[in-house]
Amino acid sequence: MRVLIVSDIHGNLQALEAVLAAAGAFDALWNLGDTVGYGGNPNEVIDLIRPLATVNVRGNHDRVCCGLTSSQGFNPIAAMAADWTHRKLTPENLEWVRSMPQGPVRASSRAMCAHGSPLHEDHYIISMRDAWTPLQRMETEITFFGHTHVQGGFSQSEQEWEEDRPQYLERDTPEQVTMEVPVGTRHLINPGSVGQPRDGDWRAAYAIYDDQAECITFCRIPYDVAGAQAAIRKAALPERLAARLSEGR
Repeated sequence: MRVLIVSDIHGNLQALEAVLAAAGAFDALWNLGDTVGYGGNPNEVIDLIRPLATVNVRGNHDRVCCGLTSSQGFNPIAAMAADWTHRKLTPENLEWVRSMPQGPVRASSRAMCAHGSPLHEDHYIISMRDAWTPLQRMETEITFFGHTHVQGGFSQSEQEWEEDRPQYLERDTPEQVTMEVPVGTRHLINPGSVGQPRDGDWRAAYAIYDDQAECITFCRIPYDVAGAQAAIRKAALPERLAARLSEGR
């Protein structure tokens, strides 16, 4: 089975369109949350991802944007964007966001999907220190997670521990890096952010999981950043949300 893994789309239609075009044929699509928030096209993103995703989990921005929780813990820019998104969502799409399950959700016999840590949906996994306990306690060998907007992951094989960060050569062309995930090893894998990368690379990030080949391919794809920025500005959202797309920060 060839699975397209996406996370943290954040209402960025142009980035999502580029990812879907570049990914090619897939058997399933697993969406790790924060589908909306920040970006200027929340309804269009939902309308595109909704019929394709076979697994969805909610993110913290999804929860706030649909009114399940307040924006009290958000910074002012994130709170403003969440409020705008809540008002912008159609009733049907608002209900769809509200209905997304809390992770982790079992996606296959070997893999789970979560937004943050598999132990708590809002916990960030940034370092091996953050990853150590989830790697021990998660119910499957692989958990796909998002939330940090940083592509890569953490692995354990017996007593060996490793942090995995794909190394790319370019910043303006499509690129891929493949890692093996053999049966008997444990992995926390972050496909990166489709719509708002924060690892210094502006290109949209995603991953492909091939369970037959026992490998994961990290991918980056250029997209129409100017179009995404124009949608944010048209919505009169904070300029910082548009500017950071060019920076990958």
